[in-house]
Amino acid sequence: MSRLFLAPMEGLADYVLRDVLTGMGGFDGCVSEFIRVTGSLLPSRVYEREAPEVLDGGRTPVGTPMVIQLLGSDPEWMALNAAHAATLSPHGIDLNFGCPAKVVNQHGGGAMLLADPEQLNRIVSSVRAAVPAGIAVTAKMRLGVSDTSRAIDCAVALAEGGAASLVVHARTRDHGYRPPAHWEWIARIDSAVDVPVIANGEVWTAADWERCRAVSGCADVMLGRGAVSDPFLALRIRGLMDRSPSHREWQHVLRHMAAYLRKLQARVASRHEHGRVKKWLSYLQRTWPQAAELHAAIRRLQDSHEILAAIERASGGDELMATHRSGPAGRLDPVYAAAG
Repeated sequence: MSRLFLAPMEGLADYVLRDVLTGMGGFDGCVSEFIRVTGSLLPSRVYEREAPEVLDGGRTPVGTPMVIQLLGSDPEWMALNAAHAATLSPHGIDLNFGCPAKVVNQHGGGAMLLADPEQLNRIVSSVRAAVPAGIAVTAKMRLGVSDTSRAIDCAVALAEGGAASLVVHARTRDHGYRPPAHWEWIARIDSAVDVPVIANGEVWTAADWERCRAVSGCADVMLGRGAVSDPFLALRIRGLMDRSPSHREWQHVLRHMAAYLRKLQARVASRHEHGRVKKWLSYLQRTWPQAAELHAAIRRLQDSHEILAAIERASGGDELMATHRSGPAGRLDPVYAAAG
């Protein structure tokens, strides 16, 4: 069976939602939202705030290994920060060369670095030299900035710099998240490098996963927005749940959503919990029509406690369904997934 990873999704899958999604099961590993490196050595408290899994051996509450992702463009500062991060996240350090956000790209970070394969190589080489040999350094890239002309050069630069594996999001920066994903380019990259390549992009269903593997030639796949839209996607891919979503599953999602909101209220120093729940619901609408109804019901609500009450009313008090979650080594152990 191929491995499945939960993608880092800036502004979407924070550590609270990461806890929920890995807790629902099927993932072999996950990656934090990027931690931005500029011209300073970040203290441990930054990692503890953004990726609190570092306080528990670099694992989510159900034991899924988490890798810290760093984003930056200066080889020296990236190396210094990676060396410190490696003391906190023993499962690896991932480097972000794929973020398409304008605020990041304006400062020469993320996907903008794909215009300069030599700089990619310098960054990875510096980080690899600074991180203990037993800790993997990996990288996530897109196919380029505005076109794919340097995709192979970038992948080779990363691999030769010491990246142990590459996640390839099969779009350029300018493509953003518009379909389609060009999985055939992942196959070209996989043929050009001597390190494992993990496919990423536009995998919303188990059927998409099958097509992605067939076209890309990659055994391993990283799930992003598809897992947010269908939290059971990894289990469907593994054949542990039906491929067609059901009403009973929606009831289970509601209970996890309620638990998610309670965690936000308790653990996140923010007044924007209502916005996070609405954003998740906007993705869930792809899988369950009931999500659109709930989204409409809470659209104008700003108080998270009122939203929680609406979610609990929608859940209707059904019994929790039996499902599976991933164990410490990626095993799938049957449990009753009680939320809250």
